[in-house]
Amino acid sequence: MAASIANLAGKVALITGASSGIGAATAVLFSKLGAQVALTGRKEENLQQVGAECEKSTSQKPFLVTGDLVKEADVKNVLDATVKHFGRLNILVNCAGIIELGSIENTSLEQYDRVMDANVRSVLHLTMLAVPYLTETKGNIVNVSSVNGMRSFPGVLAYNMSKSAIDHFTRCVALELAPKQVRVNSVNPGVIVTNLQKRGGLDEARYAQFLERSKETHALGRPGNPEEVARTIAFVASDDASFITGAQVPCDGGRHAMCPR
Repeated sequence: MAASIANLAGKVALITGASSGIGAATAVLFSKLGAQVALTGRKEENLQQVGAECEKSTSQKPFLVTGDLVKEADVKNVLDATVKHFGRLNILVNCAGIIELGSIENTSLEQYDRVMDANVRSVLHLTMLAVPYLTETKGNIVNVSSVNGMRSFPGVLAYNMSKSAIDHFTRCVALELAPKQVRVNSVNPGVIVTNLQKRGGLDEARYAQFLERSKETHALGRPGNPEEVARTIAFVASDDASFITGAQVPCDGGRHAMCPR
């Protein structure tokens, strides 16, 4: 019984944001679990490195397609190329995303647009295009959200709003696609050790402080790692979660349950 948990053999999965962090860890794990994976990201060199790592555990060569998902033509190309290559789609993992620092007093409209375009609009667009293929296979969608979609935190206003939008998008689309037997869920990580925050504006010193502070802000006393989130995504995407849809699944060391004391 244990060996069958999150078995993805025979499934075709498209994973966005696969060139680093949670997306990369998800790509490698899905390959180990038997999935045929299509990986997309903006950085071709990084994507190739992740693809090479995937090949170590499977005879199925991953399909790599670079693209910037804020560009409509790239979104369409990623989906079309994936379906052309594999002939079907069973799982869509919307993992690509960005973060930017800023409060209501200093977030620019340009920042807001960048975050919402990358974290929400691109997810909406790719999901819209993928639905007909997921309907054919009675597949499922996993949106990588954040504890920031469930709880409020100062200093990352646009990011918080984008992840709240993704959570509600997940619930709405789950209800819309349930009659077609297509499941839609989100996985909501807490602080995970990736380059996300540094790309979002934290220098090395501030990032080190941020990780140290995470020992207090997470009930389990530490930040998480990408592989832990990947295992959660794999479960939600697998047939073991066949009666779960419209859910927000925390993978955050208990952070969503905490409050100031």
